[in-house]
Amino acid sequence: MSRAAVSVFVWGIYMLVMGATFLLIPNAVLPLFGFPPTDEVWIRGMAMLAAGLGYFYVRAAPQEMLQFFRWKVHGHIFGVICMVMFVLLKLGPPMLLLFASADLLAAVWTGLALRNPGS
Repeated sequence: MSRAAVSVFVWGIYMLVMGATFLLIPNAVLPLFGFPPTDEVWIRGMAMLAAGLGYFYVRAAPQEMLQFFRWKVHGHIFGVICMVMFVLLKLGPPMLLLFASADLLAAVWTGLALRNPGS
């Protein structure tokens, strides 16, 4: 696999793990990120989407789907902007910036790998 594909694959595993965790034991991890426990289904719905995206990343990586990799970088940047705005507008806790930083690192890793595929 190329360096870009490895970055996409690793992000896919991260998304699968996060998705499974928030799907199966959301109230064990929500407080760690500054969110109150909930019995509402929304967190499990978001976890299902995260796991679904993780599946796409894991499947796209070995196929070297370069256009998908580029879209992933764009998606990460959009996610970072949204999460920073949520914190600035006090719609979410500052701990949300931890997720934003993970997205930023993933965007940089994949973006750099796409720019320098041979190194």
